[in-house]
Amino acid sequence: MNRYIIDTNLLISAFLFPGSIPRQAFDRITEKSSLLASDETYKEFAEVFIRSKFEKYVPIVNRKKIIDDLRNLLTFSPVSITITSCRDPKDNKFLELAVAAEATCIITGDDDLLVLHPFRGIPIVNASDFLNMTF
Repeated sequence: MNRYIIDTNLLISAFLFPGSIPRQAFDRITEKSSLLASDETYKEFAEVFIRSKFEKYVPIVNRKKIIDDLRNLLTFSPVSITITSCRDPKDNKFLELAVAAEATCIITGDDDLLVLHPFRGIPIVNASDFLNMTF
């Protein structure tokens, strides 16, 4: 089974904008594959997604439910390695998860991650490119 990682910003976009490219990528992954997370990546998503700036898109009560529902959908993987290859140190957690969990691909819109494609043999692509790929 394929195992994918979606970074925080893309995951937030998937939940804020139904029908968007990020949402299409999320739906494709969750229909047939595993969506990977570590405690650290899930925590970042949960902390960012409750910020008040998203209230105009989705009420906080709905966002909290999405956070809880997502936890049950994710495949959590332990991470016991340290990687410092990304120029934005906050993004190393996605690389660490990808390597530790032997991910099939990382889907992101973040140039700091995209510039590393491929990373240790793991493709790093944006959501549009992911939707055009076959694994």
